[in-house]
Amino acid sequence: MKEEEEEAASSVGLPADHGASSPACELLLPDPEEPQPRRAMEEESRLTSCTGSSLLQPLSDITSLPLDQVNFVACQLGALLSAFWFRLFLPPSSTRPLTRHLVATGLGLYFAFFCFGWYALHFLLQSGLTYVIMLLTGAQHMHKSCLLVALSYLSLCQISCVYVFHYGMYSADFTGPMMVITQKITSLAFEIHDGMARKEEQLTPGQKLLAIRRMPSPLEYFSYNCNFLGILAGPTCSYNDYIGFIEGRKSEPSAPSPNTEVVKKVSTSFFCLLVFLSVCKVFPVERNIDDDFLSSTPRCAQVIYLYLSMLTTRPKYYFVWTLADAINNAAGFGFNGYGSDGSARWDRISNLRILNIEFATSFKDFLDNWNIQTAHWLKRVCYERCPYYPTAATFILSAMWHGAYPGYYLTFLTGIFITLAGRAVRHNVRPLFLRSQTLKRVYDVMTWAATQICICYMVVPFVLLSVGPSLKFYRSWYFGLHVVCILLAVALPVKPRHLRLKEQRHLQATHRNCIQREKTT
Repeated sequence: MKEEEEEAASSVGLPADHGASSPACELLLPDPEEPQPRRAMEEESRLTSCTGSSLLQPLSDITSLPLDQVNFVACQLGALLSAFWFRLFLPPSSTRPLTRHLVATGLGLYFAFFCFGWYALHFLLQSGLTYVIMLLTGAQHMHKSCLLVALSYLSLCQISCVYVFHYGMYSADFTGPMMVITQKITSLAFEIHDGMARKEEQLTPGQKLLAIRRMPSPLEYFSYNCNFLGILAGPTCSYNDYIGFIEGRKSEPSAPSPNTEVVKKVSTSFFCLLVFLSVCKVFPVERNIDDDFLSSTPRCAQVIYLYLSMLTTRPKYYFVWTLADAINNAAGFGFNGYGSDGSARWDRISNLRILNIEFATSFKDFLDNWNIQTAHWLKRVCYERCPYYPTAATFILSAMWHGAYPGYYLTFLTGIFITLAGRAVRHNVRPLFLRSQTLKRVYDVMTWAATQICICYMVVPFVLLSVGPSLKFYRSWYFGLHVVCILLAVALPVKPRHLRLKEQRHLQATHRNCIQREKTT
């Protein structure tokens, strides 16, 4: 039952966190039908336009990569080196929290301005505006006000990028880091509300763990939002975890050296980058709606190509998210205790698990391992707190947070149907295949293939962005998966969420009564 509640919350973070996918991985593919002169002009513009520093222009010329992407990768590598220095020379055991806050914030703002120039002022404006709102509205109402203001500010910037600057102005999107900051602002506001305006018995166990009992100082607040560990690519972390890391109150001071884990993650990230650069142009997603391709290719081959074209888009996210995780680990942040085999776990704020994604045997398994921190944010801010239609509300919030492109909304609308169908199948069909290991293996193979097709079908509009191409793709499939998912959701009954929760509470109460009776006897 707990898994069911987590599924809907996690599913809405599916395609990508722009904060993690902005400059380094947005290596745009040209439209094969676009006129060559126009394409050449836009390519030249991409290689020369940058709001950040021009110090690395010679390297951009040598690599033929846009300067803002070069700046992004350089800043992330600089952040990695800074993280080692931060851990070794400014440890919490011998350094005041004030110093660690100032250094972390100063480095973060430097990297932000190096990458985005004056656009980085939006990071400070959004954070400052919401901090003032927290002070003015108080703990009782700050969570709603901050969600509204932070999300509205982000949406205005995203709409400006799409419809005012037409998104072709720069390939590095400054709203990417703002998406992560929006997560942090709203998470913090809800956690303060839980800790200062709600009674202990009203909180879930997770909310009790994250609740904040005092208002952060301005330095703590800006350090949390703009520190160099996550300002460019995230991931989001809880305020208590971050402050515990800065002050040395968490397990990081007694944690083993993260060096081996950092080397492993950095190697993995750059391997993923090489894979992406090698294969991304071999399987362009746009071919899925090409008329010649659709008319001359058998349906089975179309399905295989769809899978390959979407598979080759994922390594860019693997690169950025894994590198971001390595930066936090290099600073000593992210230790999560020890595994059952005694090995150290540095996955407290990891954003993905690559093998679990590629071999997922259900829609839920895929989503539980993709964009993990965004899924946690959506669950804590929306799904757990929305009294009516939490699944739909969470999908809508996720679509608004991702940006202004219509393709995002089509993706998340499709995600609602797939989520409901997946839940129905898991409730009604899966138990039939658990009677033997052979049946279980057959079920796993079938559900792996179905999961990959559903994910690819769902995410195509997220990549194509606009309405016309997205609907053309769905029409080429006759909206087949939409129809199948709706039929499964209707035909296979699943109890409503409030009834499942009622049953869960009843079972828990019965269990407690039994224990109490045993103690009295």
